[in-house]
Amino acid sequence: MKIKFLGQNCFLFTYNGKNILSDPFYNFQKEQTGFDIAAQSIDYVLITHAHGDHTADVREVLEHHPNAAVIGQPEICGYFGHPNSIDINFGGSAKFDDMKISMVPASHTSSFPDGTYGGLAAGYMFRFQGKNVYFSGDTGVMADMAYFPQLFGEITAAILPVGSHYTMCARKASFAASELLKTKRVIGCHFDTFPPIKINHEEAHRLFAEKNIDFTLPKLGEEFEV
Repeated sequence: MKIKFLGQNCFLFTYNGKNILSDPFYNFQKEQTGFDIAAQSIDYVLITHAHGDHTADVREVLEHHPNAAVIGQPEICGYFGHPNSIDINFGGSAKFDDMKISMVPASHTSSFPDGTYGGLAAGYMFRFQGKNVYFSGDTGVMADMAYFPQLFGEITAAILPVGSHYTMCARKASFAASELLKTKRVIGCHFDTFPPIKINHEEAHRLFAEKNIDFTLPKLGEEFEV
């Protein structure tokens, strides 16, 4: 799986020739990533929750890629009214080829900028070829995380927010990774986008290093592989 960081919680996941765009918010820092939605091939739009910094560019994606499927909570799929939607809920999964994307809980609120209820916030577990990549969405530390390795197996990598204020900080995320998720690799997200979530990069790296976790704070537009 290839993963490209487009800012905040927006990633482009590529697997078996299929592209999954998460929490579309790529226009906010487009000048730094050079991301052009019209030039892409998007097969799925994966949404963790309804907040504006996770859904602002959904309609633009669907205008350019009307055949893309929206994956999310029934409330979110209903809000966008896209005819090609895969509405799942906690415990449910979306499937294509040999990959399953399972919805798991997140500890966060969820409503659209216009006040419309967005259901409960979620994270997702990407399951493929014996690997598990946990995409947490916006969340605080929660006891449910301890069950994920038991339910799905070893967590190959976890994509966790580290910006504090609205989500976990790096200290709490490093605790969640080492003590609950039992993972050895973490990719940070939801940091530096706005003043309240500016972080100390050196301190974040130190906190994860103390727990012997391979930690990445991706640069905008950076692509890496799991």
